[in-house]
Amino acid sequence: MIRTATGRLTLRSAALPALAELRAGGSGGYAWLGGAPYEGTRGAAGMALKAHEAGVLRPGFGLYVLVRTADGRALGSMGFHGAPDEDGRTEIGYDLVEPARGHGYATEALRALADWALARDDVHRLFATVAHANAPSRAVLERSGFVLVGEGEEEYAYELRRQRPVLP
Repeated sequence: MIRTATGRLTLRSAALPALAELRAGGSGGYAWLGGAPYEGTRGAAGMALKAHEAGVLRPGFGLYVLVRTADGRALGSMGFHGAPDEDGRTEIGYDLVEPARGHGYATEALRALADWALARDDVHRLFATVAHANAPSRAVLERSGFVLVGEGEEEYAYELRRQRPVLP
């Protein structure tokens, strides 16, 4: 299990049994703030299980549950839509249960997971999409260093690139 700690959170990679339980409507073995995970967590668990079944789920590139250090409550999830492609690009997504929103948890977790990913040799760019109407999520991306790179009919596209070292 991969764990990444921030000041207030631990990001715990969800093991296969937890993914299956989350997808089936259970708790995944976590005590959730508000009683249950947000629906996006269940969908993301299903995506990770499909990747495992297809043999393409790589360690670290699945779903992480965001656990608040102070009380052990799960607040949401964050993870990758797949392993990085041949250009070093991977998509990231996240959600929080409603009572956890507006406290900076998503930004804190996204910064930590982005730092982990971009420190790897195989990741050069992180990509995320967000609905036009989801201003709080756009703010999370922007506070985490993502920049707007495109706009579709219903979504904005954001990207965070690995900073190239400054050469002497």
